[in-house]
Amino acid sequence: MGDELLRVSGLAFERAATGGERGFRVEVDSLELSAAQAVAVSGPSGCGKSTLIDLLALLRRPANVERFVFAGHDIARLWAAEGANACAGVRARHIGVVLQTGGLLASLPVWENVTLPQALMGETDEAWCRELLRALDLVSLEHRLPAQLSIGQRQRVAIARALSHRPALVLADEPTAALGREHAHAALNLLLTLTREAGAALLIASHDTALLHAHHVPLLECVSVAGVTRIEAASCAPRDYVPAS
Repeated sequence: MGDELLRVSGLAFERAATGGERGFRVEVDSLELSAAQAVAVSGPSGCGKSTLIDLLALLRRPANVERFVFAGHDIARLWAAEGANACAGVRARHIGVVLQTGGLLASLPVWENVTLPQALMGETDEAWCRELLRALDLVSLEHRLPAQLSIGQRQRVAIARALSHRPALVLADEPTAALGREHAHAALNLLLTLTREAGAALLIASHDTALLHAHHVPLLECVSVAGVTRIEAASCAPRDYVPAS
């Protein structure tokens, strides 16, 4: 196993019932990830997978947390002392997110979408972005707008953008849900391969357990009882990744 990147324990997020929406609670007893390691969280829609992604992306403040150490930062202390502003810098530098819908900026062509995370940090690594476009078969599309791309192409651009600033952690929220079976296998294969080669840890939220099993991704399960979802995740085994045929 590589160097430990993320260690979380006693993490919980709670939303009270409001209007017509039911309240819910998501709890993580323990979660550890190291560099170049992958794990997936599975469960049906609405069980709390996306909430977990938001918590690990430092987008939601937890209701409770015993320990949350990420990339050398004491996130629990930052939340308690400085709040969201302090976490924003850690997120921008160390985290990449692949959204289910791609989340691309409609007004920017592929190249500018991919290089946006670097631009926001005042950095330039054009060679790495070119390599990502080549690996994801996007070179011929770099001047196109998102509306001119297929669903699969947009998802590949989203993967390139998430990796462009060389984050330590990549979080992928249902990254293949909008793709057909053949394209889903190819997209997941690329996501696993590129994050491993970049040395990034990867956490995938997905309901497609068959696809994850086919790619040998260790699974954690969301178990929901009476509005409380528990994600039991002791130390995750390192990925022994073999591309699916």
